[in-house]
Amino acid sequence: MSKHHTQHGRHNGTPDQKVEDTASAPDTAENGAAAGSPSGSGVKDPQTNGENGAGSIHPGDCAAVFSAEERIAALEAELAGARDQVLRKTADFENFRKRMNREKQDAIEFANQSLLLDIIPVIDDFERALKSAGSSRDFTSLYEGIDMIEKRLSSQLESKWGLKRFSSEGESFDPNRHEAIMMEKSAGITEPVVGEDFLKGYVLKDRVIRNAKVKVLMPESGAESGQAAEDRDGCSSAPAGSADSAAAEGDEER
Repeated sequence: MSKHHTQHGRHNGTPDQKVEDTASAPDTAENGAAAGSPSGSGVKDPQTNGENGAGSIHPGDCAAVFSAEERIAALEAELAGARDQVLRKTADFENFRKRMNREKQDAIEFANQSLLLDIIPVIDDFERALKSAGSSRDFTSLYEGIDMIEKRLSSQLESKWGLKRFSSEGESFDPNRHEAIMMEKSAGITEPVVGEDFLKGYVLKDRVIRNAKVKVLMPESGAESGQAAEDRDGCSSAPAGSADSAAAEGDEER
């Protein structure tokens, strides 16, 4: 092979070398694209779109914006639900309060309904007794009828409602149970004692709801008793003293 041919082959290359260079050209382009592209693919970077890359948006930025808007919408929906729930709870509480006040008022107004239903038959008995007495004019039958009604009413109030009447005559005076209307001195006692019941007292389940109005017998005080004893002693000793003085005067005259 001549020297000239060898130099020509160096400048132009052999056909085999040209084929190899042509085959490796796409790889070089791909590598160059990979080096210039952030994603390593042949797709152009959105930031390099256009001449200066102005107005380009990252896909990640779009996702962030959409995520924030969705989060705001979800929070607004949650706030609206919470506000609606609070309004419902407030309305329910207001209705409950009104219902409780109405039931309380009804309980106060009709608390004595059962007691009044027990008293109504007693009123019927009084009407029958008065009607019978008006036609017969018999005092004995009227008295017996009224006495029977009074015993029936007292027994019913005591057994069903716990209202009991008590007598105080002969008991020691207790200001928690008795109200003194009249007082009287009495000998032979050492403490105040109830002498007579003017109005009997009533107890409702061990609580005094009306004091008995009574006359109280009071003991004589010790000072008055002592003064009376001194007066009695002075009266008995006065004559003896006068007799002694008269005898002494008679001796002097003699």
